[in-house]
Amino acid sequence: MLNISHYFPITDPTLIFFVVLCIILIAPIIMGKLRIPHIIGMVLAGVLIGKYGLNILERDSSFELFGKVGLYYIMFLAGLEIDTQGLKSNGWKVAIYGALTFFIPFLLVAFSCYYFLDYSPLSSLMIGSIMGSNTLIAYPIVCKYGLQKHSSVTLCVGASMIALTLALVVLAAIVGSFNKGDSIGFWILFVLKFIVFFAALFYLVPKFIRRFIHKYSDSVMQYIFILAIMFLSAAITEMLGMEGVLGAFAAGLVLNRYIPHVSPLMNRIEFIGNALFIPYFLIGVGMLINMRVLFTDWHTVLIVSCFVFFGTFGKAIAAYIMSFAARLPLSHGHMMFGLTAAHAAGAIAIAMVGIKLQVSDGVYLLNDDMLNGVVMMILFTCVIGSLVTEGASKTIVLKENLLSDMGEVEADDEKILIPIKYPETIETLVSLAIMMRNGRLNRGLVGLNVVFDDENRLKGQEKGKALLERMTQVASSADVLVQTQVRIAANIANGIKHAFKEFQASEIIMGMHKKDISKKFWGEFIQSLFNGLNCQIMLVQCAQPFETLTRIKVAVPSKAEFEPGFYRLLERLSRLAENLECDIEFHSKLDTLQRIEQYVGARHPNVRAVYPLMSHWNELPKLANMVEEDELFVVVTARKGTVSYKLAQERLPDELTRYFTGRNLMIIFPSQFGDSPEAMTFATPQHTEQLSAYHQLVTWIRKKLNI
Repeated sequence: MLNISHYFPITDPTLIFFVVLCIILIAPIIMGKLRIPHIIGMVLAGVLIGKYGLNILERDSSFELFGKVGLYYIMFLAGLEIDTQGLKSNGWKVAIYGALTFFIPFLLVAFSCYYFLDYSPLSSLMIGSIMGSNTLIAYPIVCKYGLQKHSSVTLCVGASMIALTLALVVLAAIVGSFNKGDSIGFWILFVLKFIVFFAALFYLVPKFIRRFIHKYSDSVMQYIFILAIMFLSAAITEMLGMEGVLGAFAAGLVLNRYIPHVSPLMNRIEFIGNALFIPYFLIGVGMLINMRVLFTDWHTVLIVSCFVFFGTFGKAIAAYIMSFAARLPLSHGHMMFGLTAAHAAGAIAIAMVGIKLQVSDGVYLLNDDMLNGVVMMILFTCVIGSLVTEGASKTIVLKENLLSDMGEVEADDEKILIPIKYPETIETLVSLAIMMRNGRLNRGLVGLNVVFDDENRLKGQEKGKALLERMTQVASSADVLVQTQVRIAANIANGIKHAFKEFQASEIIMGMHKKDISKKFWGEFIQSLFNGLNCQIMLVQCAQPFETLTRIKVAVPSKAEFEPGFYRLLERLSRLAENLECDIEFHSKLDTLQRIEQYVGARHPNVRAVYPLMSHWNELPKLANMVEEDELFVVVTARKGTVSYKLAQERLPDELTRYFTGRNLMIIFPSQFGDSPEAMTFATPQHTEQLSAYHQLVTWIRKKLNI
């Protein structure tokens, strides 16, 4: 009979990687049919193929490397996707919950180990610190349901970092107790290094990040740069005597501001992590688990039961006490318990330190039984935490998202048309559209290139196809579909109008024309476009990536709240500010500001909005002159004959040319009811000159008189 046992465990790196990829591919399929979270499937697969299971794979250095990267990735994504504004506004809640979720299980487990298992005081404290900390092992489940910014998730992420920090402080104190002679010097040096590191990370690194993103737009370079910051931060925290996961999380917090959650770069970060590194880490954790001891050694069963029961019970008490104190629904308490119940490599890292601390000859602070108990505890807590988080996520989505947003989704006619003319504006316009679109609708964008109908139209068509192909690549990197069309027209504005109606678009986002082509502010056809269409039109001129913007300043004319498209433009600007996580200022009269504040506060409470008073539209030049290099200036204007139109708006081109530095500008024409007339009538002419004869006459007189 053929004996194949000598072929296992597999040691060839190529075959190991192949088997791991097969597990990453197959495990979610099987777990999906069994209605079990995919995370558990990865851990169980690791148990099955490890040396304590079927012994198919050897846990070589690749599991150490990719596993560590996977753990860093989980914590990095947690910091990258956390709602930093919510974290700031709920600082006291995060601090209280962090203390509760650490000290309650810490004390319960430490006392149970000391009184029930007869462990030494130091061993009990170390096991207690392991159970007091937790790893956000179920965080990918939260991401799957789009709840990264949910209030309960924000509390859990912040509290997990506090609990981990406290656990590492306890570990450092225990290690310091073995070096009593230098304990005071150790703590002084430790605190100094810690303060210097975080001061440099949060105050110096952002300046470097801003310059790099502003200068280099290549997607590969940006991704490598992001990973380099994450690993450097993790390496430095390890050198300081802390766990690298703390540095990875801190790097995510620093980069949070510069990577919008709907950007192509964020899509790449999440894709690579969820496709490779995080599953590799979960499989590696499973390979450390020895299920056989549960059936052969009753003492190990007692240890595991003690760890799991008291640790999990303590986490549950902390979660439900906090949800009750903060007056959160029960489903939020379930979410908080599920996210904080699991333990992973952080627990193993602390345990590995303990088994190296020698109490006496041949006796170590943690023995093999304790280490086995910790590893088995990881499996059970991962299962418990993942199941509870999955159930809580479904409940929250059904209760809070689907029921409240169904009417909005059905009524929204959003479909954005992007006319493309210059290759350097493609990424700017597509990124802007992605950050302004409604992700729940999952509707694609419409890309358009209009070619002038002359003898060069064939060359123009080829250039247009290349531009739209590049646009498709940019949008695809963010998982956004694009419909494209190269259109030949004798009049550019008419070509855009006809395409707008054919695609049944709702609004237009387009770039400003180049000054070297036409010296007119509106160019050759833009004025004809906004006079011929009643839809919302946004003209954009941005000299730097949107990710580096720190503030949006919006000038809104009085009575704009009576325009039909008023709330549409507020919705788009609020989404932009929310995705960029930057401040937004609305400048207008008091009545208009009250309407804006009411809408933004109700629909986008996380947006950091302020409402300075602008008593008259004549203050626009002064406001434009105050816009900084890293700010976006948005001017909401109006078409002639509309409610919010003013004669002062005729001076807008001159005022922006004279007073505005021209760095980052957006001009918005709000949508109106009905369609524009197809033919000129005596009541409403289809064509309007950019400047009236009266305005040209006044300008000529001023020049002659040097006024």
